[in-house]
Amino acid sequence: MLTIIIVAALVALFVLFSGVYTEILWFNQIGYSEVFWTEHITRAVLFVIGALVMGGATWAAMWLAWRSRPKNLGDRTRDTLAQYQQQLEPIRRLVFIGVPALLAFFAGSAAMSAWQDVLLFLNQVPYGKVDPEFGMDFSFYMATLPMLGILVGYLISVVLIAGIAGLLVHYLYGSIRVEERGGITVEKGARIHLGVFAALFLILQGANYWLDRYRTLQSQSGQWAGALYTDVHAVIPTSTILAVAAVLVAILFVVTIITGRWRISLIGTVVLIIGAIVAGGAYPFAIQEWQVKPSEQTREAEYIKRNIELTREAYGLNEIENTQYAGETEAEEGGLTGESTNTANIRLMDPNLLSRTFGQLQQFRPYYGFPNTLHVDRYEVDGETKDTIIAAREVNVDRESSWVNQHIIYTHGYGMVAADASEVSAGGRPSFLLSGIPSRGDLGSDADYEPRIYFGMNSPQYSVVGAPDNAPERERDRPQDADSTEDTTYTFSGDGGPSVGNLFNKLVYAIKFGSTELLLSTDINSESQILYDRNPVQRVEKVAPYLTVDSNSYPAIVDGRIQWIVDAYTTSDAFPYSKQEQLDSATRDALNTDVAANLSGRVNYIRNSVKATVDAYSGEVTLYAWEEDPLLQAWQKVYPSTLKPYSEMTAELMDHVRYPEDMFKVQRELLGRYHVTNPGDFYENNDAWSVPADPTQGNADVKQPPYYMSLQMPGKDEPAFSLTTTFIPQLREAGTQRNVLYGFLSANGDAGTGKDGEKAESYGHLQLLELPRSTAVPGPGQAQANFDSNDQVSRELNLLRQGASDVINGNMITLPVANGILYVQPVYVQSTGSTSYPTLRKVLVSFGDRVGFGDTLQESLDQVFGGDSGVDTGEPPAAPGEGEPGADPTPPLAQSDQERLSEALADAQSAIEASETAMASGDWAAYGEAQSQLNDALSRATEADDAIRDATGTPDPAAEDSAEGEAPTEEAAPEGEGNDG
Repeated sequence: MLTIIIVAALVALFVLFSGVYTEILWFNQIGYSEVFWTEHITRAVLFVIGALVMGGATWAAMWLAWRSRPKNLGDRTRDTLAQYQQQLEPIRRLVFIGVPALLAFFAGSAAMSAWQDVLLFLNQVPYGKVDPEFGMDFSFYMATLPMLGILVGYLISVVLIAGIAGLLVHYLYGSIRVEERGGITVEKGARIHLGVFAALFLILQGANYWLDRYRTLQSQSGQWAGALYTDVHAVIPTSTILAVAAVLVAILFVVTIITGRWRISLIGTVVLIIGAIVAGGAYPFAIQEWQVKPSEQTREAEYIKRNIELTREAYGLNEIENTQYAGETEAEEGGLTGESTNTANIRLMDPNLLSRTFGQLQQFRPYYGFPNTLHVDRYEVDGETKDTIIAAREVNVDRESSWVNQHIIYTHGYGMVAADASEVSAGGRPSFLLSGIPSRGDLGSDADYEPRIYFGMNSPQYSVVGAPDNAPERERDRPQDADSTEDTTYTFSGDGGPSVGNLFNKLVYAIKFGSTELLLSTDINSESQILYDRNPVQRVEKVAPYLTVDSNSYPAIVDGRIQWIVDAYTTSDAFPYSKQEQLDSATRDALNTDVAANLSGRVNYIRNSVKATVDAYSGEVTLYAWEEDPLLQAWQKVYPSTLKPYSEMTAELMDHVRYPEDMFKVQRELLGRYHVTNPGDFYENNDAWSVPADPTQGNADVKQPPYYMSLQMPGKDEPAFSLTTTFIPQLREAGTQRNVLYGFLSANGDAGTGKDGEKAESYGHLQLLELPRSTAVPGPGQAQANFDSNDQVSRELNLLRQGASDVINGNMITLPVANGILYVQPVYVQSTGSTSYPTLRKVLVSFGDRVGFGDTLQESLDQVFGGDSGVDTGEPPAAPGEGEPGADPTPPLAQSDQERLSEALADAQSAIEASETAMASGDWAAYGEAQSQLNDALSRATEADDAIRDATGTPDPAAEDSAEGEAPTEEAAPEGEGNDG
């Protein structure tokens, strides 16, 4: 039995060792071993200190109590206690060592969790501003006060536990006993013990009362954050009195130790308790009820002002630019003259709907995949910066496939796919700027960047890669080209993971991942590496555990590499007078409803302090210090070699930095109330805003997400890549919310200046447009209602639904133009079938209450603005009077053309299903035949569609492409992509 126990213990220790050892290998390989050792050495030191103090104090209290026991009690000891003593004595040494050791272990384990607080306290940097009540630097509240609270709380635990342990020993050995004739006898040793621990407890409690004075500035219990009138005039003074009183009572217990008289110390204790009840509860209650409530607005005005100013300071809202905006609702002919910068960048391609489209047109193999929500970035094309929908073609491994397929063969994705955000290609498909395999397009080709993606958002849990130069290549790389049925192979040549080329490393990683295949596989060789922890967000979190990492990283082609760009924040929940915000609820919206994927915790201070990059090929993580934040400066002192200054960023990387999304969501939640800076108006809460529900979701509880777009804000000379959101009045009672627009917020996300290491001063600038409350500018929900209730829109959408197709409303884009608000919503159509995908068919536009609905953005704009909007979007304009709301219904379609179209679409659907089946089974000959059938069906469908358009007078969206000499059919299905839905 002993042998089994020893073997089990050794196995458990080796498993524990393997976990630590693999972490050391990972941090060494990635170049951040400083992070691992700093954290674990700090944890170890805290464990030792915490364990020694708790264990030592408990052992000393028990041993001193035993040593001071009365020696000649005789029959004065009760029979029960005598039995306890007899039972305890044989194991007394074991108990006196075991109990303190057990308590020491738990105390040390608890102390380890404070490692970040300790390091921040020891390395803190002054904020440079002080609070309005005590004049303490803000860093005192974020770094010093939390540490003092932890220390005092820990020492109170030590005093209580050690004191109780000593008293139990005193009782068991008769130093404290209840006499038969009544009364309690306390021997001198017990009296000293009790007096010392009572005095220590009271001194620590006095320290707690003293710290409570400062904690009132962090309070969230009132209607407004921070110390309010009652706190300043009642709680803080009484806390000071109680702190002094606790120390005085502690002195009385010291007197008791000397004199042996308990009465005075007990009276002092009772007085302290009564004082705590009265001063800590009754007196503040009376002040609140009798002084504050009758004239609350006047009494609290000063403290509300503090709350407003410091909340705006803590969330970076203090330098926001407020602009009064006209909010015109009348659309006049030529009203968009001079607005070409904004109208040219209107995003018609919805990144939230195009994942399936990208998949059908650009996936090529079932072992590739795209994220559900694509990314928005900007790239320069022919000297012009264009908003771009972009995604990485990541590996998509079947979780049910063999171990070799999951971890040896399918190891990486291949290439980026990018489409113009504002251009529409033939058939309503994206206009690709980078596509195909090998990649090619206006953004370059495979020769211009490393296309392989070993580290991404959907990478396998781990992959084993690498081999000697003369070894056969095992990794499936890519199709030879988009039309080929043959795939190329590849061998990873970077330094992306720890070595598993020796038996010991194989063993520890086999334990880590619970995989015997890692230990036994003959596919692993002397040069093999193991890649794991491959999610960019996860990698940044591991190398910078002191940061809160944005949940949405995005890929960009930078300096010949695919780099994942990750925003990371320094946060605190201890900033004085600042309102706390729940991160998971603040960052949840229509695109991020999964709570587990959102940020978590509560904060009342946030800064976008770090920009991080993760190389998609090598996994290299680089952290750039982005802001001069005192919290980040403190962590730079802790980890001096892990952060680089942003001056080391290249101009190309700087061009792809954007304003962080999660931070913006937190800021807009706060701005719903904190756009008001007058304490009186803030108190009355008569101008509170909320983020509108997403009108495309049909769920009032799902907030509209913010949108990235290039936008020239009113009063600005140049457009900027911005993150935007809207505000409507806050809901007060069910059914009473007005869905009119009150505010429009834009955050400037352009950091690049075209020079290495230089950041644009305008980056991060927040501009808030405030609309007059007297106007009735429709909010997003009301604009959607206007679209849905328009007769012409309803008729044409019903036509689009023919043939069992689904009509999908795209994102509702909001633009401040022509002194008013323009809404643009693309409308997509998706046929039924597992391989169908959305294609853009119509564009909805509204300004005020006027609605436009056409095949092109130009047509819709002209409808709204009296037949001529005053801008040229580059699309063919609608004929005069066409498609205007209230016009005659569309004439009926020719029955023969309709039948031809339905038949062609049915054949296309059958060909798509055949293609999918052939692809899944790897029958590439059948796949090629099905693609030929699909192309034939699409040609017939196009002919029928052209005939229908001629009959109805509907312009062809492909006309522009054809006029420019492009081939719409080739764009629709480049290199055999064409799985048309």
